[in-house]
Amino acid sequence: MTLSDLKPGAPKKLPKRKGRGPGSGNGKTAGRGHKGQNARSGGGVRPGFEGGQMPLYRRVPKRGFNNIFGKTYTEVKLSDLERFEDGTVVNAELLLNNGIIKKVNDGIVVLGSGEISRKLTVQAARVTKSAQQKIEAAGGKVEVV
Repeated sequence: MTLSDLKPGAPKKLPKRKGRGPGSGNGKTAGRGHKGQNARSGGGVRPGFEGGQMPLYRRVPKRGFNNIFGKTYTEVKLSDLERFEDGTVVNAELLLNNGIIKKVNDGIVVLGSGEISRKLTVQAARVTKSAQQKIEAAGGKVEVV
């Protein structure tokens, strides 16, 4: 592309000026029709209003259940703990500092996916049975905090 290839762009289309006389094509009622709720200033109905008919968001069945007492645990795999040295006490703070987890929700749960060969002391809110067996088989220890 060179300077000789440049052409003037399409002219900017100005917005319609409503209610500015009959010559504008949008004078008098300014496209709002005659009288009625939508012709008034501030008129109209809220989003989702269906004229008094039971609205869709109230007609459709609500599904599911949200347990307000439910706990959300941050999951950690056994293979993620392989990076620590023997004898290390692995807890939520250490996992946060090393970037293995982003945040601690209601605690840490250690899952049994992967293998571990180091002797670690794992402190967590929950540990799966398979994870506990693998940690103890490697000579480590599990503490439920």
